[in-house]
Amino acid sequence: MPLLESDIERYLVRRTIEHGGVAYKFVSPGRVGVADRIVLLPSGVVWFVELKTATGRLLPLQKVFAADMRRMGANYIVLRSTEEVDQWMLDQQNISPTRLTAPRI
Repeated sequence: MPLLESDIERYLVRRTIEHGGVAYKFVSPGRVGVADRIVLLPSGVVWFVELKTATGRLLPLQKVFAADMRRMGANYIVLRSTEEVDQWMLDQQNISPTRLTAPRI
């Protein structure tokens, strides 16, 4: 039996927590097409994550959101399976982000 989108989403949340991060459910009143989750990783990196099944397609407004995020330099990804979640998590562990330090006041 193929996985549902909700199964992949639960898996993402669990794996994010296992890696010390958080995966907030993203709901934006008045704005359709936003990513399913905002994932914050311990490295300080933030991702907008859309979950789909292997055959799921982005709706037109989801494509607009994805394009907006990329245009603004935000991290955005569509994950379609638990294997893709695992590979993405592995990739994140191998990235050394540049962190900005806020001035002390």
